[in-house]
Amino acid sequence: MITVTPRTVEDNLEFTGQVRAFRSVQVRAQATGVILARPFIEGVQIHAGDVLYRIDPTTSDAEWRSAKARLASAQATLANAETIAERLHALLPGNAVARQDVDNADAQVKSARASVDDARGTVDAAQKNLSETTVRAQISGRIERTMLDVGARVTGPADLLTTIDVLDPIYVTFRPSTDEQAEWRRSPGYARAIAPGGSARVEATLPDGHSFPTEGRIGYIDPVVDPQTGTQEYRAEFANPNGIMLPGQFVRVRLHGLAHKDAIVIPQRAVLQQMGGQMVYVVGSDNKVASRDVKATAWTGSDWLISTGLAAGDRVVVDGVQKIHPGAPVHATPFVDSAAAPPVASQSAPRQGLAR
Repeated sequence: MITVTPRTVEDNLEFTGQVRAFRSVQVRAQATGVILARPFIEGVQIHAGDVLYRIDPTTSDAEWRSAKARLASAQATLANAETIAERLHALLPGNAVARQDVDNADAQVKSARASVDDARGTVDAAQKNLSETTVRAQISGRIERTMLDVGARVTGPADLLTTIDVLDPIYVTFRPSTDEQAEWRRSPGYARAIAPGGSARVEATLPDGHSFPTEGRIGYIDPVVDPQTGTQEYRAEFANPNGIMLPGQFVRVRLHGLAHKDAIVIPQRAVLQQMGGQMVYVVGSDNKVASRDVKATAWTGSDWLISTGLAAGDRVVVDGVQKIHPGAPVHATPFVDSAAAPPVASQSAPRQGLAR
């Protein structure tokens, strides 16, 4: 038997988490044409600016040269219009030319300048289209497999070429239950600890059972509740310099640094699972056994954390629960943890049962 004594304990919270890339960028072609080359090796680390694909530039090059020719023509027309306007302006003081002719010449200059600006914009657009026949990486990261290879024809942004993932740092997402989230919101200390940038530390255990070498921190909480599960997504960020964690992996997530004050904890074997609920046996002041429904929310070491059903001073039966029943008189002896000290043999047992 143990006498319930509230104390401060660290919450042992564990969830199933999934690894996600810190950033995942889709590479799409802007130009149209046949892929002539794919210089990169799939699955390796690449750097921003590396050439990923070369698309046939014939059409884009022709459009660029044609645009340059139209610009040159517009510039020649502008130069001629400016020359005519200058001559007419020189004759205007002597009334050798009509004012209307001068105004018409000025209008021609403005129109020619507009045509030059339009042609220059066409050249810039054509030059950009030509440059996009060489597809470069916009970020550094690990590149996935190619979706289209040499010889395939791309038709523009609708065609996904590949994806680049940033794996250092890396994200691990997890979803606490609705009850846990509600409890955290009620506790100011918990709310501060699990807030983005809070003091809570996140430990990840890999699929092979080994702990990830570094701890993470919660950096984001989805403000929207998933209508299907009623939960929010929590996201922790980990340094991943060696690429140990990879997107898509499932890991075990443990939160550290969350403490319960005045918590009630009892040994796990004292809690009985019955009819979908949980119960314990308590010893009353008359030394008779009574059953008590409780709610065990989490483990802390080898103990259950009890949220409801027990109060300070309650005497809970730990050993011998199979030999007793409600209303049975018992001779209760203090519980001795076998891990801390060797068990002491009982000198005698009461007729109705011995409870610890």
